[in-house]
Amino acid sequence: MTAVEPTTDGTYQDRIVAVEPGGNEFIAEADRHGKPSQLFWTWTSPNMEFATVFVGMLAVLAFGMSFWQAVAGIIIGTGLGAIAHYFLSARGPLHGVPQMVLGRMAFGFKGNALPATLMSITAGVGWFATNSVSGAFALSTLFGFGPLIGLIIIVVLQTAFAFFGHNLVQAFERWSFPALVIVFGAASVGIFAHADLGAPAPSGGVGGLGGFLLTVGTAFGYAAGWTPYAADYTRYLPSAVSTFATGFFASTGLFVSCVALEIVGAASTTVGVASLGNPTGSFTAELAPLLAKATLMAIAVGAIAANALNVYSGAMAFVTIGITLPPHIARALVTVFFGVAGFLIAWWALPDAAHSYEAFLLVIAYWIGPWLGVVFADQYLRRGQQIAGYLYDRSYSNWPGLLSFALGLGLSVLLFSNQEKFVGYIAQAVPKLGDITFFVGFLISGAAYLVLCRSKIAAERAVI
Repeated sequence: MTAVEPTTDGTYQDRIVAVEPGGNEFIAEADRHGKPSQLFWTWTSPNMEFATVFVGMLAVLAFGMSFWQAVAGIIIGTGLGAIAHYFLSARGPLHGVPQMVLGRMAFGFKGNALPATLMSITAGVGWFATNSVSGAFALSTLFGFGPLIGLIIIVVLQTAFAFFGHNLVQAFERWSFPALVIVFGAASVGIFAHADLGAPAPSGGVGGLGGFLLTVGTAFGYAAGWTPYAADYTRYLPSAVSTFATGFFASTGLFVSCVALEIVGAASTTVGVASLGNPTGSFTAELAPLLAKATLMAIAVGAIAANALNVYSGAMAFVTIGITLPPHIARALVTVFFGVAGFLIAWWALPDAAHSYEAFLLVIAYWIGPWLGVVFADQYLRRGQQIAGYLYDRSYSNWPGLLSFALGLGLSVLLFSNQEKFVGYIAQAVPKLGDITFFVGFLISGAAYLVLCRSKIAAERAVI
């Protein structure tokens, strides 16, 4: 029950201006390069964008939190997402494969097609469209042309970076890091200089425990939305690097950038007239003209930094589904497809971006919560086990893993979902709970996997 791992040929190495060959193969040691500290800017730069700021704005304007209540919810939700990101990132150098390939242990080769499809749609289309819209509006405001022209510019640039692949994507995150930190740092100082941090929570939001849990949920959804990508950006590190350092720098970059800009977003709602109808304009309205223009450009650059990762990993997940494509250029071809699909969805979402984004953050958490529950339970049961021979074995199955995922997802949505289109039965009865679907899904799926898969994994250990 083992298969030979397809392996890179050692020709890609650290070349930047070169199309990354292949798709989701094991990374040979000859292609390994870099050090864990680079992961700090890999995960800081893509979160230095307006979509991150908007999470904090939602906490106050939509969920009815005061500034300090929003800060508490942001820290808790982001912290939970960063902890998950730590453990998944740390596995990359050891196994040398993308995150969704590692998922085959928990779901089986064929069963893994479901979470891989969800991930490719979420990243390659959903997040791609969401971030493209914020970048498009920034360019539109800055240069005075229509949002559609801005959208085309953003999509072409970020798809080009992802098409070339891992090394160019990592290089762009490094190059954009100092500029994004400086501009958003200056904008943050400008926001806090005018903010009223003691202002009461605005009327009209959800408020109370429900609003707080929604804040935690959206912050978690934003941070945890990166977890299905985690090993994609650590698998090229040499296998001997420290797993602690790998997880630490990846999770710290994610946590610091998300918390910092989400808190700035919450503070910005206490300055002037805040609006979800024109969030970019209200965020920059109180800044000095030159700083406002620099911030708009940084928003566009941050969107590209985020979506270079989104479309790259979305394409990686799609390749992992198992569809046969030309092996040498499989990932690059799929990248172009997702670039086009993401553009079309973003174009459709332009008229009502704010409402679409709020719902999208929570829906992401709906499937990622159960997925994390299954993956972590599998990782716990397999601790110390050699798994290389299973990762590319098309005959390997683990249907109880998929069942655990389906149970967690189905029951949590049925009972606790709190969306405009559907409100779960417990959420209807106890509306003050807000939306805790992601927590419940994580717990149900993780517990189900521990019960249903313990004996199967123990038998596999005995064979090895």
